[in-house]
Amino acid sequence: MNYRQGTDRNRIQLLPPSIEDYVHPQAPVRVIDVFVNDLDLAKPEFTKTSPALMGRPAYDPRGLLTLHLYGCLHRVRSSR
Repeated sequence: MNYRQGTDRNRIQLLPPSIEDYVHPQAPVRVIDVFVNDLDLAKPEFTKTSPALMGRPAYDPRGLLTLHLYGCLHRVRSSR
């Protein structure tokens, strides 16, 4: 079973043409995104990096880590 997938960033939308158009090319979130995508989450320090076989698909750990780091950058704490 795979992870839950969000909307593709490059999919054409009504306004603006894609979600990528909302984010400035020099925005810090782009650095966070590249950093997290380069991490090897299969290392022993990271747990639960492979999807479960049963039940509802989980969110991708890379997306959750990106969101957490972005929140830390802007001093926004999780509501959970």
